[in-house]
Amino acid sequence: MRIGVIGCGTIASAAIHGIAQDGHQITVSERSSRNASMLADTYDNVRIADNQGVVDASDVIFLGLMAEVAQEILGALKFRDDQRLITFMAAATLEEADAMVRPARVVAIMMPFPGISKGGTPIMMQGDAALVHEIFGNRNSIFPLKDAHEIAAYLCAQAVLSPVAKMVNDAAEWLGERVSDKAKGEAFLRALVASNLSDTASADLIEALNTPGGYNQRLRIHMEASGMGDALVRGLNELE
Repeated sequence: MRIGVIGCGTIASAAIHGIAQDGHQITVSERSSRNASMLADTYDNVRIADNQGVVDASDVIFLGLMAEVAQEILGALKFRDDQRLITFMAAATLEEADAMVRPARVVAIMMPFPGISKGGTPIMMQGDAALVHEIFGNRNSIFPLKDAHEIAAYLCAQAVLSPVAKMVNDAAEWLGERVSDKAKGEAFLRALVASNLSDTASADLIEALNTPGGYNQRLRIHMEASGMGDALVRGLNELE
């Protein structure tokens, strides 16, 4: 597949790392030149071009731009009517991005996480799920959503990742003061959280860890009494 990338920031670069060994011909824009140069130096099938060069060389194009500059940048380019685009822009809906690239079509919006570079990450998306699955589905889990309202809700809810990471980091700091190998302690906690939540529903895991008087139950009750759940809901409501 001939794939182009306009806007080669952190997330777009991670997406390219995740698919660069799948036999695609990939052209990345010279915007964010450091990331573009690193990708071109790492992979033989990645080359750099200006934005119009990316468009001319590609059948499927990823938009990794900031929404506030996208109209100006994309408006200066000449797209073909046979091209399909996937946008990574969180601040522009699928329909808004589509209007910027005619006669080409933006057929999907997706929100990758940095883990897409190695695979094993969830991808929330709206639109052409078959295309997203064809490109990213071999290594990642695709979560198709029905409309912009669902995308917006998922974007709010996914922000739980940072507080969870903060809690693990704080627990690792506490543990590190009490054990001989701080790094090993943090690695244990990361693996503990990731492995236990990967295949078990949250409610089921809470129940499984609800041994009366056990460490997990006692800490959860303490955190709930401290207002953790209410603070989370208030924060999510403020993001809407």
